[in-house]
Amino acid sequence: MESILIVDDDLKLCTVLKEELTEVGYNVDYVNNGFDVFGFIRSNPVDLLLLDLKMPGKDGFEVLKELNDQKIDIKIIVLTAYADVKSAIDSAKMGASDFISKPYDLDELLITIRKVLQRDT
Repeated sequence: MESILIVDDDLKLCTVLKEELTEVGYNVDYVNNGFDVFGFIRSNPVDLLLLDLKMPGKDGFEVLKELNDQKIDIKIIVLTAYADVKSAIDSAKMGASDFISKPYDLDELLITIRKVLQRDT
């Protein structure tokens, strides 16, 4: 079973998304800030991050930078309400595999998750 970590400061979104993705067979956890990502992924196998860009403290761009700096190879889909072309390009340059706007369409998100997880790293 593939493992997904949701990184988002919106607790309601995390709980709903966890339930939706668990129902279709993924092992899903979440952290509510960019600081907790690294401790979690060091202790737990994670195949994919669903990463919000705008979070207090350490935002998604800082998480992407730190993942690169630490040479942590993990698949990432940016899931953000602040979707614009520059953010999409910048996140792709920093290693994100795909970019989805909030509010998300569950079918589109599931297709994107499957597509990203099937890609070779």
